[in-house]
Amino acid sequence: MKFTDSPVIELPVLDSLLSIQQDNGSIHVGTSVWPCSLVLVKFAERWASATADNPYAALLDFRNKRAIELGAGCGVAAMGLHLLGLHNIIVSDIAPVMPALRHNLKRNKPVLGKTLKTAQLYWNNSDQIKALGPPFDLVIATDVVYIEESVGPLVSAMEALVGDAGVVLLGYQLRSPEAHQLFWELCGRVFDVEKVRHEHLHPDYAYEETDVYILRKKS
Repeated sequence: MKFTDSPVIELPVLDSLLSIQQDNGSIHVGTSVWPCSLVLVKFAERWASATADNPYAALLDFRNKRAIELGAGCGVAAMGLHLLGLHNIIVSDIAPVMPALRHNLKRNKPVLGKTLKTAQLYWNNSDQIKALGPPFDLVIATDVVYIEESVGPLVSAMEALVGDAGVVLLGYQLRSPEAHQLFWELCGRVFDVEKVRHEHLHPDYAYEETDVYILRKKS
């Protein structure tokens, strides 16, 4: 089920407005906008500018941090976080999705002030992972757990890409019970998992079924 059939999704971030064009007719899920990317960006926006009693101050201080988004699709999360100060980010996905991704990055270049760097990445391709030059301070992923066979490569890619002191920022919604079970089983072996309290999400973007998780490598 698509999040919305509207051909264009708009997302306000600070004083800017992202305009994302989606193709719901494609066989590739990456050409549609899914809700977790919006939820993650608006969570970050809510806390990025908070001054007092901010439990996410260090996490969302994007200065001098290097990041990559996995399975970026239309690029919503990367573009939104770029507007919040995460300027050194690579936006990645598989080859069939790259045209839609590049189209939306170009479409929003006047808002972003630059064209974000892209990379083709299949999660099971170790050469592509090495070529990206890990480790990264932040690995971003939203709505990427939906088929069981991709879960193992996804978790392995996250582990390979994130630094020992880095963080995986995950926007998550249960899409497949089998993929869900395997994902959290594998994650539990590699990462310490922190679930963001639902009341800490942006009140206008706190969908009942969506969550944000913070994953850190086990020491």
